[in-house]
Amino acid sequence: MKLYTCSNCHNPLYFENSICLHCKREVGFDAHKLVLITSVESDDEFSKPTGKKDVYKYCQNKANNTCNWLLPIEDTHNFCIACQLNRTIPNLSTTENLNKWSRIEIAKHRLVYSLLRLNLPVKSKWSDEKEGLFFDFMADVSPDEKIMTGHDEGIITININEADEAQLVRHKLDLGERYRTLLGHFRHEIGHYYWDILIKDSEFIEEFRQIFGDERADYEEALKAYYQAGLSTNWADHFISPYSGSHPWEDWAETWAHYLHLMDTLETAYAFGIDINPKKVKEQDMQTEINHDPYTIKDFGRIIKMWLPLTFALNSLTRSMGHPDFYPFIISEPVIEKLKFIHELCYTKRK
Repeated sequence: MKLYTCSNCHNPLYFENSICLHCKREVGFDAHKLVLITSVESDDEFSKPTGKKDVYKYCQNKANNTCNWLLPIEDTHNFCIACQLNRTIPNLSTTENLNKWSRIEIAKHRLVYSLLRLNLPVKSKWSDEKEGLFFDFMADVSPDEKIMTGHDEGIITININEADEAQLVRHKLDLGERYRTLLGHFRHEIGHYYWDILIKDSEFIEEFRQIFGDERADYEEALKAYYQAGLSTNWADHFISPYSGSHPWEDWAETWAHYLHLMDTLETAYAFGIDINPKKVKEQDMQTEINHDPYTIKDFGRIIKMWLPLTFALNSLTRSMGHPDFYPFIISEPVIEKLKFIHELCYTKRK
């Protein structure tokens, strides 16, 4: 994520800000130029960092305090590119549902930002029924009728209880997942969608099979075997997570999510000018200068050399605060090859 500032008073802003807390000017996100821009005195005018003034309107979901994205005033849509992806939202008659949906939208907007930075196709099924995308954000119907989070032919369903922090922690413990976040769910499920868009029936399918395995293996049987027996103790030698080993589709989705984690975190580190140069450690593998935007780097080897020292430092900081590791992963060479494949695929698609 980039570092944003108010163009009126230069106060730093979070990506989700709709108002500058210092000068009280309204701010909004221009998804076409990927910048937060600041309002001028009139209601609908916003001043870009270049000084140019344009007239915008807020996404209609601003009324629910769930979106700060802007559209040109002449745009016929009332929802931004991120909110146009919504097909179903929860019943907002309760504060609890509204709060959960708000957290869901924060995660979803960060996801869409990353997709736009990668220049991947982001379009709803309203405009492209075959290759578009829909999100259904739904609550359990009853204790016996639970909504399953998942992907099916461009429709991603998210159970809004995934936005409940208490349930998130319980799932971490129950499923043995050391790393589970709402944003991670989005990144995983969107990985299934982009497998259909980028890999299925494409020139990359054979290379995918060489690296991830043959996805034609029976999916239901593979998941059944995984939940019955689990993986061997040396799963980390080949996979980014235990679940990755259940089937090549899940390996792709888990690795895809990890790639988005990596790129967005490195972009944030770059925006803050973070370098890692430990005083007592002289090995070059523990030192790095994060001096380039990762989205502009073609060579994935350069990216991973920035990533590993950064995550070691972050783990050391969180341990100092008494928290579990910020980054509870070990990246093996086979996993690096998978991440490299995804990076090169995305880089190729940007050209």
